[in-house]
Amino acid sequence: MASIADVDTHVREVLNIVNNPLAARRASDSVAQSWLRCLTEFRLDPGRFVMPPVLTQHELNDRREAASDLIACSKLEMTTLYQQLADPELAVVLVDADGVIVHQVSSVPFGEAVAADGLRVGALWSEREAGTNGMGTCLIERDCIAVCQHEHFYPRYTSLTCSAAPIFDERGAVVGVLDVTSRSKLLQQHSLVLVGMSRQMIENRLIDARYRHANMIHFHSRPEFVGTLHAGKLAVGDDGVVLAASRSALFQLDLRSPAELCGKRIEEAFNASLEDMIARSIRGSFHPVTVYSAKANSRFFLTAQTPREGASGATRILMNDPVSRDLSAPGARAKALKKDIREPAAAGRLDKLSHLEFGDPRMASQIQLAARVIQRKIPIILRGQTGTGKEVFANALHSISPNGAGAFVAVNCASLPENLIESELFGYRAGAFTGAQREGRRGKIVQANGGTLFLDEIGDMPLTLQARLLRVLEEHEVTPLGAETTVKVDFQLISASHRNLVELVQTGMFREDLYYRLNGIEINLPPLRERADALALIGHILETESDDPPALSAEARQALLSYPWPGNIRQLRHVLQMAIALCDGPEIRCAHLPPEIVNGAAPMTQTATRAPVAPVPHLTEDADTSSLNAIQVKERETVLQLLDEHRWNVSNVAKVLGISRNTLYRKMHRLHIRLSHDTPDA
Repeated sequence: MASIADVDTHVREVLNIVNNPLAARRASDSVAQSWLRCLTEFRLDPGRFVMPPVLTQHELNDRREAASDLIACSKLEMTTLYQQLADPELAVVLVDADGVIVHQVSSVPFGEAVAADGLRVGALWSEREAGTNGMGTCLIERDCIAVCQHEHFYPRYTSLTCSAAPIFDERGAVVGVLDVTSRSKLLQQHSLVLVGMSRQMIENRLIDARYRHANMIHFHSRPEFVGTLHAGKLAVGDDGVVLAASRSALFQLDLRSPAELCGKRIEEAFNASLEDMIARSIRGSFHPVTVYSAKANSRFFLTAQTPREGASGATRILMNDPVSRDLSAPGARAKALKKDIREPAAAGRLDKLSHLEFGDPRMASQIQLAARVIQRKIPIILRGQTGTGKEVFANALHSISPNGAGAFVAVNCASLPENLIESELFGYRAGAFTGAQREGRRGKIVQANGGTLFLDEIGDMPLTLQARLLRVLEEHEVTPLGAETTVKVDFQLISASHRNLVELVQTGMFREDLYYRLNGIEINLPPLRERADALALIGHILETESDDPPALSAEARQALLSYPWPGNIRQLRHVLQMAIALCDGPEIRCAHLPPEIVNGAAPMTQTATRAPVAPVPHLTEDADTSSLNAIQVKERETVLQLLDEHRWNVSNVAKVLGISRNTLYRKMHRLHIRLSHDTPDA
C-alpha cells in the first residue's frame, strides 16, 4: 500500500504530465495518452481510488461461456508461460474484449495478495474502470504494451508491472488480452516478448478451433520458418476459398486486413490450387514445398494438411494424391488389388498385412491407406479403443516400411513412471544420475534409429517431455541425459492413442505443435463389436492359439458374436485362450466361456458399482500443497472429489477421467495426494 506522501507525489506527476507538454516527454506516448483519457474522458481522479467492479457469478458464467473458445485455447499457453517465467510473484491473466478477467494463473499467495487490489477473476479492468493498466490500455491501443509501476494511473497499482498483448481473431477484431502482472521493479523486456509469442500461439489455436473442418496451410518465405510461430496460417475450405488468415499470413502476403484475402480463392494468393498443394505436401512427406505468389514475384514454402477430424480427413489427404486418387472411384479397391497383383512388391506388402483384416470394409480401407503412406515415411497416428490391436497394426506396418530392416521399438507412455520416461526415451550417459547403469544406456529413440519408433498412449506423455520429443522430431537428433553431444537419428514414427488428441489439444493437455508433427495421417481402427469380419477373426485367433483348433458350437458362436466386447480383440484372445484350455473335446461350448459372455453383459457394468472390499484409504495428514499453483490446487480438489465419490477406487476414477491408472497415480503424486496405505484396486 502506497503511503500518503507517495500518493500525493504520484497524483502531482500525473497532473503535471497531462498539463505540461514538456513534462510529457518523460512518459511514453501511450502512457501519456492514457492518463489524458482517464482524466478528461473517463473523469477519473488519481487521488481517489475506486476498486474495479466485480461481476456476479451468473454474469461471470455468461462471460466465460461467450469466451469459451478463447479460454480453452489460452489455458495451456498461460500455464506454459507461467512456468517459463518461473516467478511466484506474478500472475498470467486473460481478459475478454471488455476487460473482464476470465482466467488467471498464479501462485496461491500472490493470487490472494493481488485479489485485495481487485486483480481477480470476474473483475473489470478496462481503462474506464481501473485507469491506466496493461490490460485496459492494451485493449484501446490494440498493440503490445508494458505499464511499469508508476506508469499506472492509480497509486494503488504502482507496485505492479504489466506486460500485455492483444489477441486478434481471424476477422482482425480484438477478442481479449494476455497479460503478465508482477511485483518486479524493472520492466522485463523478455516478459513482453514471451507474452507476444504466447499470444500468437493462442491466435493460431483459435483458427484451429473455429475452422477444424478446414484445410490448413502453413507458409513462409524461408523454409526453416514453416511450422514455427513466424509462419503464416490459412484455413481453406474444400472449395478452395480462404476462410481465415493469421496476422502473420497477412504480413507475409503484404496485406493490411483479413478482408483482402478471406472469401477469395486460394489461387488469388498463390499460383497453385488447394488440391495441388495437398498432393505435393503428402508426396514430400510434409516437408515444405515451393510455390509462388499469384503474381509470381514472391516465392514461398508451405505445407498443406486436410482437416484433422475424422477418418474422412485422412482419406482426403490420399485422394488428392494422383497415385491414390483412383481409390475414390466405384470398384476402386478391386482395381487397386488387381494392380497389386501385377506389382509383386505391392502384393508382397499386402500379404504381410493379411492377418489384420478378414473381410471388414472399414478395416480394409484403413489398411490400404496406411500401406501407401508408410512407403513415404509419413508420421502415422493410430486411433482406436483399448485392445483393438494398435501395436500389432504398427508392427505390421513396420514390416512393410522402408525401415523394415531396422528395429521396431515400442514405448507405452502410460505404463512408465514419469520419472523414468525421460531416461527411457532419450537414454543417459554413464553416471548421469544416482542409480544409473555404470555404462550408461541407449534410449528408445536411439534404439529405433533406422527402424520404427512406436509411441503407444502418446496422449499420456507429460507436457515437459512433449517439448523434448518435438525438438527431436524437428532436429532429427537426440541428446542423452547428462551428455553434451547429440546423436543423429532417423526413424519411422507411429503413435497411438485411445483418446481424442484433438480434444486434448483444445483442453491444453497436449501440445498443438507436437500434434501437427505426429499427425501426418490418422488411421482409425474400428472396435471389435463394429467389425463385419468378427467370425473370421475368431477363427484366425483359434488357429494361432492351437495346433488343432476346436470348432465352435452354434450356441458358443452366437454368444461370442452377440457380446459387445468392451476389451476388444485383446479380451477376445484371452477368452478364447481360456476356452481352448477348458475344452476337452473337439468343440467349444458355452460351458467353456465366461458367464458374462454367455449372458451377453459387459463385466464393467457390474464391477463399476461394486463396493471395494478393502477399507477405504484416507489422506495422510502431512500433505504439503504450498508448492502448487492455482491450477494445480483446483485440479487437486477435483481429483480428491472424484476419489471420494468412488470410495478411493483408483481404477474407477481413472476410467471416469479417461486415463490409465499409472497416469492417475503420477498425477496424484504430482498433486501431493498421498495415502495412508495402498489403495485397493478393483
